[in-house]
Amino acid sequence: MRPTGRLHIGHYFGALQNWVKLQSDPAYECFYFVADWHALTSDYADTSAIAENSLQITIDFLAAGLDATKSTIFLQSQVPEHAELHLLLSMVTPLGWLERIPTYKEQLDQIKNKDLHTYGFLGYPTLQTADIVMYSPQPQSAESTSASGVGAALGRPSLWVPVGEDQVSHVEFSRELVRKFNFHYGFSINVSALQTKENLAWLVDQAIASGQHVFKSYTRLATAAEAEALADRVRSFAKEVGLANFEEIFSKSADHRSALELVTKREAVLVEPGHLLTPTPRIPGLDGRKMSKSYNNAITLSESDDDIRKKTKVMVTDPARKRRTDPGNPDVCPVYDWHKLFSTPERDPGRLDWVRQGCTTAGIGCIECKSEMAENLIKWIAPVRERRVHYENDQKGVLKILDAGSAKARESAKQTIERVREAIFHWPRKRSELST
Repeated sequence: MRPTGRLHIGHYFGALQNWVKLQSDPAYECFYFVADWHALTSDYADTSAIAENSLQITIDFLAAGLDATKSTIFLQSQVPEHAELHLLLSMVTPLGWLERIPTYKEQLDQIKNKDLHTYGFLGYPTLQTADIVMYSPQPQSAESTSASGVGAALGRPSLWVPVGEDQVSHVEFSRELVRKFNFHYGFSINVSALQTKENLAWLVDQAIASGQHVFKSYTRLATAAEAEALADRVRSFAKEVGLANFEEIFSKSADHRSALELVTKREAVLVEPGHLLTPTPRIPGLDGRKMSKSYNNAITLSESDDDIRKKTKVMVTDPARKRRTDPGNPDVCPVYDWHKLFSTPERDPGRLDWVRQGCTTAGIGCIECKSEMAENLIKWIAPVRERRVHYENDQKGVLKILDAGSAKARESAKQTIERVREAIFHWPRKRSELST
């Protein structure tokens, strides 16, 4: 979460609610952070509120139910490895990929009070990728994986990002970028083997050419030039189809699998993330648009009862219902979307039926409908606010949670960045050569 202000009910139902569930699932090790570097992508001109907002968002995390004993809660800027991995990933990020991100164009069009034509704003998906893949297990090398386990090594993720459907494209960007990174720094070809191993060149050529064997007359390649030409074809083919598909093609027979092991070295330096789709109920803003702090149409998790009543009283409703006597359609009314979240059968039995019946028959007015919804929202938010007050009164304790979580996150990040440095720069190998 970016520290651009306090979190609102859209954040809770869109993310926090599910984060709280995941932290209690033993199948997952959860990392949640305050993205203060991401705040700079749009608020670089005034950073005076970032520290305070970071603390307040952490309080919102805890008030919503995140538990520092079950999750790692940390501050992005206290883990400098994020910046280093972002830099290294940016070296292979195509400019066109960034320019095609839908939210990039959308925010340029909609946010006119800030100059967002900056490298930082354009490149935020690359920083986001670094944030995601930093916390992943040691990838399994393809060479040590059996044919049946290829998907686990290079295809099926062991790193998951909990998102709603509207954020799947961000995770797909990260997958594609990691795939490109792994190709550049985790894929190599043993050209000399193509010249020395019986039938090896023919087997490799057969796999990548689907039967159109350019080198079919060779049991082994006679010259280094021929071997390099085939190696170039292998590189191009692997880049085109992706390493996971490349692995699958070479796993169709034992002979082809053996050829792959002799010719290529494949290391998944970083893990491709997968998206963990989570149910995200529709919760429009007070004006009917997407709920956003930028649009000033949200109810924060710290909102007072009076402000909740005041703000919801002017919510937009079914635009076709212009007069009190006009029947309405709850299915197109933002207030009814909120009723479904807060006027649950457990909290207010029969209220949803009352809303639908009264709206469609003009038996109730919009003011009355909003008022009942506001009271149920107040009931829902009361325990969240109570926890919030507890942590607001112990901000030093909250800071200790952030510091401890950041230290823990950094230990994991150091392992990842060490692996990345070695794959790119090969310094351990060079030092070893010089020490002999």
